[in-house]
Order: sequence, then C-alpha cells, then structure tokens
Amino acid sequence: MGVSATTQEGRGAARISRLAIVGTGLIGASVGLAAKRAGVERIAGFDPDPEALRVAHERGAVDLAASSAAESVAQAQLVIVAAPVTGLPARVKEVLGLVRDTCTVTDVGSTKSAVCAAASDDNRFIGGHPVCGSEARGPEYASAEMFIGATWFLTPHAGTDPDCYRILHGFVVSLGAHPIAIDVAAHDRLVALTSHLPHALSNLLVNQAGATRIEGHEPLASAGGSLRDMTRVAGANPHIWVDIFLENADPLRAALAEHRRLIEQLEEALGAGDADFVESWIAEAGLHRRHLLAEAYSNTGGLYRLRVHIADQPGVLAGVTQVLGAERINIEDFEMQHVSPDRGGSLSIVVSGEEEAHRAVELLEAQGYGVVISDILEEEA
Repeated sequence: MGVSATTQEGRGAARISRLAIVGTGLIGASVGLAAKRAGVERIAGFDPDPEALRVAHERGAVDLAASSAAESVAQAQLVIVAAPVTGLPARVKEVLGLVRDTCTVTDVGSTKSAVCAAASDDNRFIGGHPVCGSEARGPEYASAEMFIGATWFLTPHAGTDPDCYRILHGFVVSLGAHPIAIDVAAHDRLVALTSHLPHALSNLLVNQAGATRIEGHEPLASAGGSLRDMTRVAGANPHIWVDIFLENADPLRAALAEHRRLIEQLEEALGAGDADFVESWIAEAGLHRRHLLAEAYSNTGGLYRLRVHIADQPGVLAGVTQVLGAERINIEDFEMQHVSPDRGGSLSIVVSGEEEAHRAVELLEAQGYGVVISDILEEEA
C-alpha cells in the first residue's frame, strides 16, 4: 500500500483546523456536522445545488457557503469530495487542480476504481468510503453520529504521501469511524458482494413476488416477516443506485454469476432429494450468520432479543422506548409485528450485553409488559 504500519498507528497525530466539503448532501453534510463536533475550526462547503448548500449552512455543517469549488478549497488542509459516484472522477480531478501541494484530498464514494484512476496516482489523493448512510437523502437528514463505529475504507497507493495518509486517518478516527486500508480492486469486489449484490437481490425478490399471481392470490398481500426482512432495501433511491450498479458493473456481474452457480447447486440438490446437502447447506449458513453477528457485536458481551407483547393503542411504542431510554439502555434494533386490534402485537427489541438485556426485562416487566428474552447467537445455532 505504500503506507507503513508506523504511519497508520499515528492516529490522532495530525489534527486539522480547515476542512472543505465539496458536495453537501447527506454524507457531505454529516461529515461537516461530525467534524464540528470533533473540533474542526473552519469548514467551507460548496455544492452545485444551491438549496443543498443553503440547508447544510443553515444546519451548521459548513461555516462558509462558497460560491465555487475553488473558493471552498482555497485554504483547506483536507478536502472531502462527496459528489454522486458518476461525477466523482471529474470532480476529484478538478479539486486536485485547485488545491495546494500540501492539501490532502479524499472522496466518500462507494466505488473506487474510476475515481482512483482519475486521480492518476496523485500522491495527495486517497480514496475513501464510509460504510454507512441512510435511505433518506439530502442535508436535512444529516447526522453528526452517522460515522460512529462505522468502517471507513481508505485506498492508499504506492505513491501516497505518508503525511496525507496520516492526516486523513486521524480525521476519520476523530469522527468515530474505523479506518481500514484496502486495495482499490479488492474494495470494489468486496462491496459488490456485501452491499451491491444484496441490494440487487432485494429488488429481484420483491419484483418477483410483486409480479406473480398464484391461483388468483397476490403474494405480497400475505408475505411474512422473512420477505420483509430480505427486501428492506428494495427500491432504494434509484438516482444513487443506478449509478452504483453501473459504476461497479463488472464486480457485481461476477458476484451475480457466482450466486447463479450456487442457486443451480441448490436446484440440483432439491431435484435429487439430497437431504444431506440441504441440511449441511443450512447449517453452514447458520455458522456464517453467527459469525456475522459476533463480528458486528464483538465488544458488547452478546446480543439479546426481547419479545414484548404490546396492546394495539397509541403511545405504546413510545412508552417502551422511554422506559429503556430513561435508564440509558440502548436499543440496537427493533421490529413490530401487528397481529390484530384485539390481540395487539409483538415488539422485538435487540439489546447488546447480557446484563443490560436482563435489566431491560426487569424494567419492562415492572411496567406490566410480558417479555420473553433469548440469546440471538443461540437462536441462530
């Protein structure tokens, strides 16, 4: 990668005071808010959409709403380019032509090959990709907390200036994210498998169900939780995802081809009535799923699901969350399943840490709720 381990360890060594953000949408404005919280003194911003820039400035994500990219980057020590992925190569080349020799430049695009090629191995540019976001769009939904605990990929190359890398690495850490250095091509293959393929399959699944009628029945009308869970990201912002799919087309096509091979393997096993294969296939998936959850919550002391029976009436959800929030018990995730107006429904709450989970059960039971607790990792076994 051209960056020594010693350099990477210099985490907070290089603090910046002057930041520029070119592109003040959801991610760009969130960077601004997070940087302000981290103590960056002056943030200049530019966006070709004047409304996005106005909102970002109004929310405090940028101190200066610049009239041009050149004005925004004039005094910057670090520039974050947060344009749509198809526009990133041209925008990064433009910025590199405007900034000083000592300025570090990075981007936040979810594909890296095109933008890194456009930078022509400029030693001031390091590709970046914070693995986080939202289905929402625009600076009005920006959050200073967006990057806390998130992986933030960095793509240094053989000629990367070590000082530029140290500055960027320290900045990412200051936002609460975890910087990970990765090769450009490896990054695009990785996100094709872990992000772009799931989005593609989510769209395929819901479109297949939505376009099908079985003996006059509409599948979506009677869909269970499994289809809802697997299609949560279906229909995500097409303006963003069309560009992502096309920019990362080759790695995504390779991932789809491997997926097709695995589907055919399962088809053959089903056709042959091969129970041993199907059983080992499911068991292998369970093992990988447990590993996924263990990695995601490696420092929490376990992950627990609380199933709370709730009545069908206004304010119930707020009541549950307020009880836990008052005792500073963090809800990692939740899902509500409605049964009927008479029977109410079930609220599934995910809490990390065994002690916190049992404390949450005691609090809810004291309020009269019926609660069933389970270890999610054991559920997956």
